[in-house]
Amino acid sequence: MAEQKPQVEVEYCVRCRWLPRAAWLAQELLTTFENDLRAVALVPGTGGVFEVRVDDTVVWSRKDDGFPEPTQVKQRVRDRVAPGRSLGHSDAADA
Repeated sequence: MAEQKPQVEVEYCVRCRWLPRAAWLAQELLTTFENDLRAVALVPGTGGVFEVRVDDTVVWSRKDDGFPEPTQVKQRVRDRVAPGRSLGHSDAADA
């Protein structure tokens, strides 16, 4: 049986109307990691939540880190799903 690829979840607050932000981030992740991920799921939540998880591990939480730039999330997702992989200009932005 082939190794199962990780899944990313973007949980967003429906009351805050953060679906467009979550969908945009999901698109960014799918574009960058199209061959590395099983899926990117949008998960409706409440209470001001905006979290990104790889499998069951939180890699970004608005509560702790504020709203992310896509580059920041891509780097954290990359560290879990494809360590050592260059993100090109996304990595250079941090240098």
